[in-house]
Amino acid sequence: ASGHRCDAGGAQGHVGQQATAELGARALALTGARTIRWIQPGQAVTMDYRTDRLNIELDERNRVKAIRCG
Repeated sequence: ASGHRCDAGGAQGHVGQQATAELGARALALTGARTIRWIQPGQAVTMDYRTDRLNIELDERNRVKAIRCG
């Protein structure tokens, strides 16, 4: 996807932090991803895999639970 490839390793330090636009921007910069998909608890998501997408899974308190690519 447009030559962008996500590597979630650099953003793992954000797990446990409050989800904000600033956190999202830092995560994009750290991972090389082109887009972010914020995933709320219980939210249905497609299973398509995109090498340029960063998935940020949130908990009930709007804190980052997991960061992965796809």
